[in-house]
Amino acid sequence: MDIKRENVDEVNVILKITIEKSDYQEPVGKALDDYRKEAVIPGFRKGKVPEGLIRKRVGKAILVEEVNKILSNNLSKYIVEEKLPMLGEPLPNETIQKPIDFDNDESFEFVFDIGLAPELKITLDKRSKYNYYTIKVDKEMVDKQLEAIASQYGTNVPVEEATDQANVRGDLIQINADGTETEEGIHREGALLAVDLIKEDAIKKEFTGKKKGDTLVFDPVKAFQNRHEVSHLLNISHEEANNLESEFKFTINEITVFQPAEVNEALIQKVYGEKSEVTTMKQFRDKIKEELALSLKQSSDYKFELDTRDALIEKNPFELPEAFLKRWLGINNKKLTPEQIDQDFDHFIRDLRWQIISDVLMKEFDLIVSDEEAHEFARQVALSQFQQYGMSQVPEEQLNSFAKMMLDKEDERERIYRKLYNEKIMDAVKEKTSIQNKEVSHKKFSEMMK
Repeated sequence: MDIKRENVDEVNVILKITIEKSDYQEPVGKALDDYRKEAVIPGFRKGKVPEGLIRKRVGKAILVEEVNKILSNNLSKYIVEEKLPMLGEPLPNETIQKPIDFDNDESFEFVFDIGLAPELKITLDKRSKYNYYTIKVDKEMVDKQLEAIASQYGTNVPVEEATDQANVRGDLIQINADGTETEEGIHREGALLAVDLIKEDAIKKEFTGKKKGDTLVFDPVKAFQNRHEVSHLLNISHEEANNLESEFKFTINEITVFQPAEVNEALIQKVYGEKSEVTTMKQFRDKIKEELALSLKQSSDYKFELDTRDALIEKNPFELPEAFLKRWLGINNKKLTPEQIDQDFDHFIRDLRWQIISDVLMKEFDLIVSDEEAHEFARQVALSQFQQYGMSQVPEEQLNSFAKMMLDKEDERERIYRKLYNEKIMDAVKEKTSIQNKEVSHKKFSEMMK
């Protein structure tokens, strides 16, 4: 067997692999012999079928199979031994490749196109300057966060009279055109209705001022102007809601209004627990400011990553086998049309450039993400998700279980490791280059991110 390499340019290679009869004769013979031993053909005892008949029946199929095995194994071996920085996978050549004739030829030549990542050297030193934008946490932001926390821990309290912000619970009974109740009609007990969600102003005004025990008649379809909401209110199917054209009598049993929690020491304990060191209102505000700063740091880090990524791509231009990559995309994703590939290709190439640059930086700085680091990151993600639902005290075993579930999913695991590698790359950039810290308002930062 012979493998010849032709360097078209720095990023495109052609491999010609020639397989001779001597390469496949022995494995083909063994495969035919194994098949002959197990073949069951009428008129012959098992294992006694003539070799010529076996060759006639399955000889070509076995030849093709064994030649492809030899081809695949030696192609992979060559790529590994030569340390080819391959992009995608080898593709059959469409111009040089001659038709393969397994019926008449004894030697077979296979031609492959291979796309390569370029050799790249990236220099990071103190002459390189990058901006890092810190978002200032002001009093207004702390006040808004306090309001959000108070709302999160708020409750519905009973009131005597309905307002346009009240929640009203009661019994709904479908009525006839003459106002009489119908036994076969829809009857929903304990229906909950939010007055502020009523779209029809006239009906909303009918509810305001009503008290427990009062009744009123209204058309829920006109009130909400959304049959999906009506189906939930009446606990009926969407089909029934779509065909509904009638009024309902509503008897009020309960009226409540949402009331945010009072901002006091009791709220502090609800948020941080009774054993927390945060006990005074000043400490509460300081803690909120600290948490906001930490949350906003993630935004600052994200912008720094985007800016750094763009800068490194611009400062380190290199050639890519674009024609090869377009063809590779089309072969590996049959759903993509040539027009779709052309439309998204610039974005794909930019992502690939960053992938190549980040791989170079990881090797250059010997960056490694350990399994322990990945587990801790997944654990923090799980804790953050619990906290979004107001659960700040979560058992360790539960967090570890959720972290393991995340890492067991291949896509999620890859996302986590890539995230951690990017963080390490950004840390290396900060260490090796000159970082200019700039404090900006949240408004200014939002404008910069547009």
